Amino acid sequence: MNVVVVGAGTMGSGIAYAAAAAGHNVAIVEQ
Repeated sequence: MNVVVVGAGTMGSGIAYAAAAAGHNVAIVEQ
């Protein structure tokens, strides 16, 4: 699954890490 996380703060980074650890493709978008 492709996952896009908007915001690279504490929660965004944690969600991105968890999704990547579960084997998903992750993109983080930060303004």
